[in-house]
Amino acid sequence: MRRPRADSVRNRDRLLQAASEVFRTRGGQATLEGVAREAGVGIGTLYRHFPTREALFEAVYRREADQLAELSERLAREEEPVAALRAWMHANIRMIATKQGMLTALALAVDKSSEVYTYSYSRLTGAIGLLLGRAVAAGRIRDDVKADDILLTLVGMSLVRSQPGWEEDVIRLADMFLDGLTRGGTARD
Repeated sequence: MRRPRADSVRNRDRLLQAASEVFRTRGGQATLEGVAREAGVGIGTLYRHFPTREALFEAVYRREADQLAELSERLAREEEPVAALRAWMHANIRMIATKQGMLTALALAVDKSSEVYTYSYSRLTGAIGLLLGRAVAAGRIRDDVKADDILLTLVGMSLVRSQPGWEEDVIRLADMFLDGLTRGGTARD
């Protein structure tokens, strides 16, 4: 199989980066034309890489799940266990903000095939599990919490908030949640 041309790879990356930003800032008002414009490419280039709106949404979703998984690995190496978990939770909330503009289309894509859901759920719970395991092993977090408990809590908190500025509210709630899980002080101690 032939490797993609370097400019094609760059264009795809630019489109995914632009789509993340456009979906986060414009939500349901985001257009594919706006994504192409933000990426500095023509609409034809967008459609060559992503033939449908759902294909673009799925690619953004996968990319962000992969980025969060990579972030958990970096945080596990560089940060104190609870601080690492907190930083990851904040990053996850920002990812959810990006997805809020795509929720309807993603629901359609997930209905067609649960592969996207399975992939992202596995990547995200694995990322949380890595950080959670370190915090539990350090005696800083209760040992009866599961990775999917944290993921579902973050998603739930994010979905009930929709007003402008909701991200900061949810980050504050996530900090309170994490404080409640810690042993011997707050998550910020």
